[in-house]
Amino acid sequence: MAEIKKRRLGKKEYFYLEHSFRKGKKVLKKQKYLGKKIPKNIKEMKKKFIIEVYKDKWIKNIETIKKGFSNNQKLMPKSAKEKEKENFAIKFTYNSQRIEGSTLTLKETANLLEKGISPAKPIRDIREAESHKKVFDNMMNYKKDLNLEIVTYWNKLLLNETKTDIAGKIRNYQVGLARSKFIPPFPVELDSLLYEFFKWYNKNKDKLHPVELAALVHLKFVTIHPFGDGNGRISRIMMNFILKKNKYPFLDIPYEKRSSYYNALERAQIKKQESIFLQWFFRRYVQEHKRYLKQTNHKR
Repeated sequence: MAEIKKRRLGKKEYFYLEHSFRKGKKVLKKQKYLGKKIPKNIKEMKKKFIIEVYKDKWIKNIETIKKGFSNNQKLMPKSAKEKEKENFAIKFTYNSQRIEGSTLTLKETANLLEKGISPAKPIRDIREAESHKKVFDNMMNYKKDLNLEIVTYWNKLLLNETKTDIAGKIRNYQVGLARSKFIPPFPVELDSLLYEFFKWYNKNKDKLHPVELAALVHLKFVTIHPFGDGNGRISRIMMNFILKKNKYPFLDIPYEKRSSYYNALERAQIKKQESIFLQWFFRRYVQEHKRYLKQTNHKR
């Protein structure tokens, strides 16, 4: 958390923002000079400062990961790349569906998607796992950029076999979240929020670091919560679309990590502090791909 620090030089006072964080066994500090008075927009400055601190902390490792991933992709035969993509699609489908309440195990998901073997589980879970894989495949082949039309289509593709009455439709009713204290926007707000979201995206897609952009796309879209169902799954598809588009490795959020994931989302939404989710996201991304860090560091 960023704190305001005051320093006195002679008779004059100066103010700084300061944030302490741990790196290994060391405690490091980052500071930002504010001036002789505390600015009126200090809350906004704190948010931006925290984001800058964590970007500095994580981006170097993320760029090393990208380099290691790129080098590895160059060495892999085409068939191995396809196999890797299919393995990710299965695990991603399993975890993304499981986070939302699916009863399918990883093995059952793999047998279903690879061999067409349906487990003795609820038909909705089976159909939505199949549909999620279709959405993932469509995302992989999609060449244009994010827009409301494609996102709505992905939601329709995801739910069309199980919830035809809401599939691909912007909700016109209020919803609540079972796992969160956060209350999604009212239906009357959705059109303007979606307009502002895509306006923000088009303005920032070439300015922000791609991994930061992927995290914020996920956070902002799932916070708008425009659909009756599937918002989390579609926002994670959008997240990976950004990563793919910018040639970074995908991110799969494991079911076992759902508690910290939900907690980071909820805290960021309620406190309206994107830095909370960004910090979690950067840490999770580096943890997920630490093998590329080890490969690159070993070569050095």
